[in-house]
Amino acid sequence: MPISADRFESMREPDDGPVPGTNAHEVLSFLEEHADEAFTQSEIADATGIATGSIGPTLTRLREDGRVDHKGIYWRISDHARSLDAAGAHAGATAANREDEPPAYDDWQEHAVDPRADRE
Repeated sequence: MPISADRFESMREPDDGPVPGTNAHEVLSFLEEHADEAFTQSEIADATGIATGSIGPTLTRLREDGRVDHKGIYWRISDHARSLDAAGAHAGATAANREDEPPAYDDWQEHAVDPRADRE
């Protein structure tokens, strides 16, 4: 069955991250809040309210996507996911700074080259 172009454009890509309200989103949100710690499955289930039978498959999918790391019985947010969050925050802050400051054309004007000067 066909869908509208608007619906097609609003569809999420797999790399967009988990949809808010899903188990995966809840797990990632919890682990991001405690990025300097690692937890067992039962600790994550207790903290997030996710059913014990659902937490294992959710963590496995997140590990396969590279969003969490797993060693022994412990799970934590992956360094890759933390790096992406930090890069996004940095990009946002940089963009905000550039909006606050007008371009300083005078600073580069003395180095600018007039292409008309090189004509023969």
